[in-house]
Amino acid sequence: MPLVTSKDMLLDARRAGYAIAAFNIENMEMALAVLEAAEETGTPVIMQTTPATLRYAPPAVFAGIISALASRSRVPVVMHLDHGSSLDWVSAALNAGYTSAMIDGSSLSFEENVAVTREAVRMAAERIPIEGELGRVGGKEDDVQADCDANTDPDQAAAFAGQTGANSLAVSIGTAHGFYAKAPVLDKQRLSEIRAALDIPLVLHGASGLSDEDIRDCVALGICKVNFATELRDVYTKAVRRCLAENPDAYDPKKYGEAARLAVKELVIHKIRVCGSGNKA
Repeated sequence: MPLVTSKDMLLDARRAGYAIAAFNIENMEMALAVLEAAEETGTPVIMQTTPATLRYAPPAVFAGIISALASRSRVPVVMHLDHGSSLDWVSAALNAGYTSAMIDGSSLSFEENVAVTREAVRMAAERIPIEGELGRVGGKEDDVQADCDANTDPDQAAAFAGQTGANSLAVSIGTAHGFYAKAPVLDKQRLSEIRAALDIPLVLHGASGLSDEDIRDCVALGICKVNFATELRDVYTKAVRRCLAENPDAYDPKKYGEAARLAVKELVIHKIRVCGSGNKA
């Protein structure tokens, strides 16, 4: 089927109490792995790229790959811009055919974040939904880095949603991008308060390395979209290294590409089950 937007997908997840797993992809093999996992589990899925990935190959390349794969798929597929660090990235995603986009103004003041998110919503003009972010998720993700966490304030979250018209909101409750040096302590009470304060879907960033129990708890408390990135890159790279170590004379990229694809697929199936979105397509 053609690419769909994330709007109804996330609203359905919110109503039914599960989350859509969103996976950052870096190449065709990762896209194939995510789609095969989604089809095997009967789940709607979001594939996403960050600005760093789009500097490697432009948005039209990834949109073309995902659109072609989705056209043959039995499950709904969204192509999402993750951590768009400027309105230019949102514009580029729109023009390339992405069906969802994030504008990340979390490093700005509240007023500046509201202004840039509201402008992204205006640019999208209801063609695609816009994800905003309030509070700072720790660690580094592409162009955005936070040296310390600043957890989302529930009252500010309600004001932000009302003033921007964003369709979903990424919140900070103690997660961080990348792998964790020690187990994070999530502010689940704060998540409950944010969920009670506004009526748009909530997004959890920095899920790579979280325990399955923590992810399930966050979904039960209102998270509707969970982002996974670092873990996919990790299993992909380890599979390539393992394949080349076992086959030192290998020179065909398809051979180690297939090994990496299968490793990513296995991980994606697990994350889909943790989020509870299997058989929701």
